[in-house]
Amino acid sequence: MRILPLLACCIAMPVMADENLGTLVFSDDFERTETQKVKDEPGNGWNTSSSWSAKGNKEVDLVDGTLHVYIHPEAIHAVDVGHAFVFVDGTATMRFKFHEEKDTLMLNFADLSFKEVHAGHLCAATFGTKKVTLQDMKTGGMALKYYDARKAGTLSKEDQELIKTKVKTFPSDISINDWHALNVTIVGDTITAAVDGKPIGSFSSPGIAHESKQVLRLLVSNKVTIDDVKYYKRK
Repeated sequence: MRILPLLACCIAMPVMADENLGTLVFSDDFERTETQKVKDEPGNGWNTSSSWSAKGNKEVDLVDGTLHVYIHPEAIHAVDVGHAFVFVDGTATMRFKFHEEKDTLMLNFADLSFKEVHAGHLCAATFGTKKVTLQDMKTGGMALKYYDARKAGTLSKEDQELIKTKVKTFPSDISINDWHALNVTIVGDTITAAVDGKPIGSFSSPGIAHESKQVLRLLVSNKVTIDDVKYYKRK
């Protein structure tokens, strides 16, 4: 996925201060329309995976001032909708709506220049209707030494057990067809998630403290509607 034009877009955004979250470096309310309905056209510096993961089929719509993301039947990967978010410590907030019990939304923080992990994966927070999962991918399952061994079927039991320590799951109760607000904050080696202003949980692991997160990818496994995305930078 191309990120350099996105970096310029993100860095050029006007900044505003928020004493609790840091400096606002990106905001999107999706109040715009597409010029066509054949291909993804989210606009405002967003990119999507549909060209390679769904044979170019449309998986992202701008609908009534929201971003509606849905996986195409021919897709081989979750829908990936990404935007630059260059930071060490920071917070992502947004509103979201699930439509089915199986819907999930992952906030995946990545550094595509870091070649010791698969596809730049560093850490993530995944929201579902019944659970929220926080994970360190950099020193966990996306580290190439583990990722490649798993693909080859040679991952040792010891490494399997180690990878389990890089993930923490918390119960949640997120209703479908209702709007909810999420907040994901990274400070040092700790990632924290909240829904509707209520803390869900925190997880600490070394990979979360990666010195340069370059992009935030929103991964949707089924369908999710998203609005009012904001990225704040503390460091």
